[in-house]
Amino acid sequence: MVSDDTEHTCMVAQALIVARGDVVQFQRSLASGLRWWILGLPAGVGLATLRATIRLWLGYSPERSGVYSAGNGPAMRSAILGVAIRDLDQLRIFVRASSRLTHSDPKAELGALAVALAAHLAAIHEEILPDEYLERLTELIGDKDPELFSLMARAVASVNAGQSTLVFADSLELHNGVSGYVYHTVPVAIHAWLSHQQDCRSAIMAVIQCGGDADSTGAIVGGIVGAGVGRSGIPQDWLDRMIEWPRTIAWLETLGKELAIVADESNRTQRIGDARHDSPRLPICGILIRNLFFLSVVLCHGLRRLAPPYVM
Repeated sequence: MVSDDTEHTCMVAQALIVARGDVVQFQRSLASGLRWWILGLPAGVGLATLRATIRLWLGYSPERSGVYSAGNGPAMRSAILGVAIRDLDQLRIFVRASSRLTHSDPKAELGALAVALAAHLAAIHEEILPDEYLERLTELIGDKDPELFSLMARAVASVNAGQSTLVFADSLELHNGVSGYVYHTVPVAIHAWLSHQQDCRSAIMAVIQCGGDADSTGAIVGGIVGAGVGRSGIPQDWLDRMIEWPRTIAWLETLGKELAIVADESNRTQRIGDARHDSPRLPICGILIRNLFFLSVVLCHGLRRLAPPYVM
């Protein structure tokens, strides 16, 4: 089953379809999606995202709903923006709108932008040199945050030296796993992508082995690598074992195809689209049933690990 990271990516895709290139409409649509998503009682939700969504329900505008946090929430849903938006100036604007909806700390936005750029480059290049990615990132963010640049430079140097992602994470003193802090999550995720650009399984397993917030790091890396390898690059045995409902594989494919049409129209005309497109919807009652089942699976798994023989 998918985690909240995939759910957020779906909401971003739905908002992009509805907005047709209009960033104000995009932010409003994403805010509406978040409001209804939280009513479905999701099993996984970050504290900053929860607080921001509550603020949306209390009447805060999407421009003012974000809380000051450098969590990785915006980064986990930004890869799809990099795939759908070709103009980098537009990409920066949409990443900002998505990020500040829940997180107002500039670090969260810059981390999300680094992920979006990676997916953008993966979608148009079969392979990209680590140094080239660092150069493109520097051009995009300028000198806004020397800390992020330093971390990304270390990630690139580690990849060039042939180090594993786990060794790189240890060099950042993330011995207990990769945390939800965006400047922990993003450098490790970018390292895994640059190390395994055409191998979805190896890239995702590399960040899972680092431990910590593995669903988010795995989702970020999967989004970036997936932008390059496409559906055929996703391990078939993973797809065969998916039991997700109502976000079935067929529903996800429909969502992707509809977004591809809208994105192509917006990128070709460089203006807000004229034709109306409705994004695929999901029944709120179905989401609630699914989430209660998902929560029961998580709780049973956790309780099982507390019992002999203490399976890890």
